[in-house]
Amino acid sequence: MTRATRLVYGLGAVASLLSTAIAAESQTTKDWPLKDDGLNEVVQWDHYSFQVHSQRIFVFSGEFHYWRIPVPGLWRDILEKIKAAGFTAFAFYSSWAYHAPNNHTLDFTTGAHDFTPLYELAKELGLYIIVRPGPYVNAEASAGGFPLWLTTGEYGTLRNNDTRYTKAWTPYFTQLSKTTSKYQLTNGENTLVYQIENEYGSQWEGWASERKPNEDAIGYMELLEANARANGINVPLTANDPNMNSHSWGSDWSNEGGNVDVAGLDSYPSCWTCDLSQCTSTNGAYVPFQVLDYYDYFQESQPTMPSFMPEFQGGSYNPWGGPEGGCPQDINQDFANLFYRWNIGQRVTAMSLYMLFGGTNWGAIAAPVTATSYDYSAPISEDRSIGDKYSETKLLALFTRCAKDLTMTDLIGNGTQYTDNANVRAYELRNPETHAGFYATFHTNTSIGSNEAFHVKVNTSAGAFTVPKHGGVVRLNGHQSKILVTDFKFGKETLLYSTAEVLTYAVFDNKPTLVLWVPTGESGEFNIKGAKKGSVSTCQGCSSVGFYPEHGGLTATFTQSSGMSVLEVDNTRVVLLDRKAAYKFWAPALTKNPLVPETETVLVQGPYLVRGAALSGSKLALTGDSTDSTALEVFAPKNVKSITWNGKAVHVERTAHGSLKGSVAAPESVKLPAFGSWKSNDSLPERSTSYDDSGEAWVAVDHQTTSNPRKPTTLPVMYADEYGFHNGIRLWRGYFNGSAAGAYINVQGGYAFGWSAWLNGKFLGSYLGDANKEQGNLTLSFSNATVSTTKPNVLLIMHDDTGHDETTGALNPRGILDARLIDSVSGFTHWRLAGTAGGESNLDPVRGVFNEDGLYGERVGWHLPGFDDSKWTATSSLSFTGATVRFFRTTVPLKFPAGLDVSVSFVLSTPKGSTTAYRAQLFVNGYQYGRYNPHIGNQVIYPVPAGILNYNGENTVAVALWAQTEAGANINVDWRVNYVADSSLDAVAISEKAGDLRPKWTDDRKRFG
Repeated sequence: MTRATRLVYGLGAVASLLSTAIAAESQTTKDWPLKDDGLNEVVQWDHYSFQVHSQRIFVFSGEFHYWRIPVPGLWRDILEKIKAAGFTAFAFYSSWAYHAPNNHTLDFTTGAHDFTPLYELAKELGLYIIVRPGPYVNAEASAGGFPLWLTTGEYGTLRNNDTRYTKAWTPYFTQLSKTTSKYQLTNGENTLVYQIENEYGSQWEGWASERKPNEDAIGYMELLEANARANGINVPLTANDPNMNSHSWGSDWSNEGGNVDVAGLDSYPSCWTCDLSQCTSTNGAYVPFQVLDYYDYFQESQPTMPSFMPEFQGGSYNPWGGPEGGCPQDINQDFANLFYRWNIGQRVTAMSLYMLFGGTNWGAIAAPVTATSYDYSAPISEDRSIGDKYSETKLLALFTRCAKDLTMTDLIGNGTQYTDNANVRAYELRNPETHAGFYATFHTNTSIGSNEAFHVKVNTSAGAFTVPKHGGVVRLNGHQSKILVTDFKFGKETLLYSTAEVLTYAVFDNKPTLVLWVPTGESGEFNIKGAKKGSVSTCQGCSSVGFYPEHGGLTATFTQSSGMSVLEVDNTRVVLLDRKAAYKFWAPALTKNPLVPETETVLVQGPYLVRGAALSGSKLALTGDSTDSTALEVFAPKNVKSITWNGKAVHVERTAHGSLKGSVAAPESVKLPAFGSWKSNDSLPERSTSYDDSGEAWVAVDHQTTSNPRKPTTLPVMYADEYGFHNGIRLWRGYFNGSAAGAYINVQGGYAFGWSAWLNGKFLGSYLGDANKEQGNLTLSFSNATVSTTKPNVLLIMHDDTGHDETTGALNPRGILDARLIDSVSGFTHWRLAGTAGGESNLDPVRGVFNEDGLYGERVGWHLPGFDDSKWTATSSLSFTGATVRFFRTTVPLKFPAGLDVSVSFVLSTPKGSTTAYRAQLFVNGYQYGRYNPHIGNQVIYPVPAGILNYNGENTVAVALWAQTEAGANINVDWRVNYVADSSLDAVAISEKAGDLRPKWTDDRKRFG
């Protein structure tokens, strides 16, 4: 349908001609035949939506990266929270880098590297899966998820059909495809689609409109697709365009090679980063809460496919130098309310939020663009807590799960003609088969969050009305949207219209329970077809309740201030909620079917989280989380007589409106012990001329050529990746004979990196780092150091690395680009280099090669549990003077009560009056869980999950402090409990079972000193 046709269908043209509109809509259904990939008919699609086993689905998904929370026992927690919020699916990137420590090893079995539990949990919980294997994934990960051994230039420029690159990715992609093939919908499992590459909008040379094929890109996509098919993938292959200008890989746009089965569009309308100064590019100047039009794009680019958004903004990452705590002011619950409903108004029937749970950039996973946290201001926070954004997202997700008619709609019209307020517009969607209508209402200018009252002109099977009719108004107060329904089926009943939003519904004993909600203090009006009488069963915060027989049914009006009210309208029980009560309303499934049929759920009001429900005869078992003492109210079949909460009986009584009501208790309190005394030791022996660098930790820096496209200014080549050291801190020892006045050193390490230099043990200076610069150079004076003319001099350069750049920048080298002595006759004689212990050897396969840097203390394992620090110096504070590196260690026991989910964060801070010119690394039981750069960044909170922390035993905490000036360093280390919940997710038990994720120190570490 063209834009012009849609505008003609404004309400003024059809107000009294609904039958004509219905006839026109019905004619469109034959224009969109079902399609499949030619390999199966289990998963199909058309212009409207995906279908599974001939049933249309609304795919509401969210992204979750298993490699960002390396405790498989906690994956259940995240997926249960995704399911509880009403989502029908989740998506995940795999990480080639995580699984391939070197170019001859693949690890899909050690610890969290075995991701098959995700597939098993998806089947158990009832969630479809969107699998996104890469090979390139971006994800704000170092080199976009490429293994860093790939970044030397030896494998070409990457992301093309170069045979060297093809040989590199084939083993990884083959194994991942083989594994996934066992868990597809075609095998009775839950993998829905399989994405090829990521945001690879490269099908065309130049502008897509010129349609000049990019043969290298096409060849690359065809190789990946052929590999997936050859290794058992028979569900549809998908791709995600990075923006609306690419038009890549969709067969509706062209018949060039490389096309996938279903193309999709990614969009981040509110900026992908908390640094709003970067928020330009394809979307133009950044304007808060300004939406983008997608309808015409989908009509033009992929009209025979669903309007599919494989990535839609769930939040924004926090860059180095970004605000402490992320950027919730820009992408909070209002963002979730407005933008996700906007997509529905644009006829989107499949979208996946990026991220739904961000997790942590633990170890050295972080790319130079982002700090240690990957919280992403996502609905599920980095510490696994849920709040208002999660709850607001749940309000829409539960609706899309139960609104079956929303999976097949035409856009009839849009504009301000639907309302009596020029500041409010509406988009009318209508199902061409059932004629159910959906009116998505928005501010005409969504960037303006004014308080607007209005009425809406709707078409129904009983005629055209302006609603509400009986004195109320619809209201958009702030950056809000509402979706009003007409001819909405629930059970055997029909909601002729409602100005209150539908949350969900269920059918018990052939009687429907319909749940509606309005913002606190607002009014609502609805009409149920065929109903004749109504009454108020419970009025909690309700007022102005009225009933009006009309239009062949009964209209009810109400105002809901705070709480939950219940009306009886003939055979229907109607639950009315304000926003706060709706946030604590749940619809747990009694089935593994992701679509959750109306008879396969119960309804629960009250707790912090309801994870699941199981019905056995008259017994209903609920699982979930309670963070305080709260009422528990359950709507269920009449035969339910008893309820348990996390296995404990709950005393319940039957209410006047037929529910069962009881209460759940607050959890036991948890108190963290104070840290005891610390032990300290120097971790920079390499600055001394007497240090012996001939050991196994060190390699000769002797390459005179490089495959990297960026050629070094001086030789030898001093790119760390060329020598097998790929992340974090590296140490370079340069030797020279005779006199020299100084040195010019230029280092590249990514945004916010830093470096320091010593000559013959004397500190020369530091480049402190900058959140916006990837290179840092200094001219070092040797005037304050002693330069020997009788024996070799040693210049030590220590630099860190915040990760490799993404996309085309993955090959940008990390290391020393230019190293020149000043006033020296002979120059440097040779260099030696040390980095992560063992280099690419995967010395610690459980934690992985990205977990460690090249500090002496890390190489010999001071950060690991079980290391004997009894000979170290005891200290009461983590402080020292002088430009050096020191390690601090302590052990602390925890003993939490069983049956709790506890979330803990470490808090790092700099005492008032102390220098911030230092860098710190936090290790918890051997895992690097924090990089604290107070001179640059603002992150001070570092969540550490159960399983990394042992909740019932001893924990080793280590801090490495790198002082970048002679003022030394001083840091406070504390921790806090984020939340405690009585929970079916026993985090204490998970931590106990995760002992194999915390391997201890062994004396083979000594060889890397």
